[in-house]
Amino acid sequence: MSSIQPSVILHNGVIHTLNKHLPRAESLAVYQDRILALGSDDEIKRLAGPNTDVINLNDRTVLPGLTDAHIHLEQYAFAQERINAEVPSMNSCLEKVRQAVRQTEPGRWILGHGWNQNEWDRYGNTSDLDQVAPENPVYLTAKSLHAGWANSEALIRAGITTASPDPPGGHIQRDASGVPTGILFETAMEIMSEAVPEPSLDETINAIRKVQNKLWRYGITGLHDFDRSRCFQALQMLHKEHELGLRVIKNIPLDDIDHVINLGLRTGFGDDWIRVGNVKIFADGALGPRTAAMMEPYESELDNLGMEFYERDQLLKIFTRAGDGGLALSVHAIGDQAVHDVLAVFGELRQYESDKGLEYLPHRIEHLQLCHPDDLPHLVKHDIIASMQPIHATSDMDIANRYWGARVKHSYAWRTVLDAGATLAFGSDAPVESANPFWGLHAAITRQRRDGSPDKNGWIPSERLNLHEALLAYTHGPAKVARMSMITGQFVEGYMADLIVLDKDPYECPPEVIGELLPAGTMVGGKWRFREF
Repeated sequence: MSSIQPSVILHNGVIHTLNKHLPRAESLAVYQDRILALGSDDEIKRLAGPNTDVINLNDRTVLPGLTDAHIHLEQYAFAQERINAEVPSMNSCLEKVRQAVRQTEPGRWILGHGWNQNEWDRYGNTSDLDQVAPENPVYLTAKSLHAGWANSEALIRAGITTASPDPPGGHIQRDASGVPTGILFETAMEIMSEAVPEPSLDETINAIRKVQNKLWRYGITGLHDFDRSRCFQALQMLHKEHELGLRVIKNIPLDDIDHVINLGLRTGFGDDWIRVGNVKIFADGALGPRTAAMMEPYESELDNLGMEFYERDQLLKIFTRAGDGGLALSVHAIGDQAVHDVLAVFGELRQYESDKGLEYLPHRIEHLQLCHPDDLPHLVKHDIIASMQPIHATSDMDIANRYWGARVKHSYAWRTVLDAGATLAFGSDAPVESANPFWGLHAAITRQRRDGSPDKNGWIPSERLNLHEALLAYTHGPAKVARMSMITGQFVEGYMADLIVLDKDPYECPPEVIGELLPAGTMVGGKWRFREF
């Protein structure tokens, strides 16, 4: 035991360390920002000094802090202030827009997120929005973040007309006469994004500062962010002012790769609060708008194979460019064709890394929602992290059944991926889904929505995980891909004091209760970020 006097001791609790060498403890001691000691109450309480805050847990449970391995932090932060369009009917969404118009000056933008045409049975159009917002430009992004819905004023400001061509990798939906309907897919959304006024850096800083509090209350102590450079700048400013209370792995958009390489930034550069992560690439679209790239057509859409954004030789060129620059890759791939091609190119990249004597980097595939069984061994062979979001399965099950048919038996296959020997890193994809990791844990272990649907066994129950496996995917997995597994992801002496306190022990709870849990306290870096006990 150490002779250093702890700053905090937590005792009389149930401490799940997620460390196989010492799975449980009654008490732990924190010194500054690190775990000082773990053990029995008698052992740890002996370390207390006059300035130690000794806290009786009263049988509460302590877990390592959870990491969201895929989140769009800036978008999630601003989504808290925009129209929530994730409602069961189009009329409900339009009523929200109508209310926003009443509170907004004519001519000012109205923004929102979350609509899902699969729940409404049709896409909206400009006319729908024009009726409730004739004088304000309105732009609402879809739940998938792979489609957008604009009114006529927004299309005018973006310069989108009947004569506008589809951009590479995107599509402007049109009516029978060729007039844009207001629905934009994939890269066509970028045309609108350029027209929407950009938040200032200060606005982004303030939004992230506020949303931290929500994430702490969810038990999130770290995240892997996939937003753009303004978010990176905001995080650095918060860190500089000692206001950043989350450990952030900052992924880099492909558009910035040359700039990053020219600066000499490499994966892993940074400190214990912010580190450069991977280069983010989109290989295909998404299931919701049926743009995920498929080996066989979507059910009932026999001419639709989705969209692949790169040929294999183009992907390899990008991959090797990143590898030469010491940058790992995070590749969005949802459809089985995209997953097949991405894994094949990762195999070529691993060979290139070996031939060139390059650094062995923690590459990852994002989402991996449908993987052909023949491709699964390549995930393991090439040591590609499976960055997946369990809550997607329970959100998507109906449309997956509808558009993938019998292929769904290979979809959202966490159990199959884990049993094959791959590493899982779980996240939320917020604001696509809720950032609440307990909803993700519930989805992972039950394959059910929180209302218990589709049935007591869950959707494709053979792919369920147990609680411990799911927790490791929110702790060990993200730590591995971040190359921080020597300082975080479990409780070990000398590791970061990032933890959550729960009133109930999730290991003792019925599975259906897991989604209702929330922490009573969250500590990051030895500091309570919130505490209610």
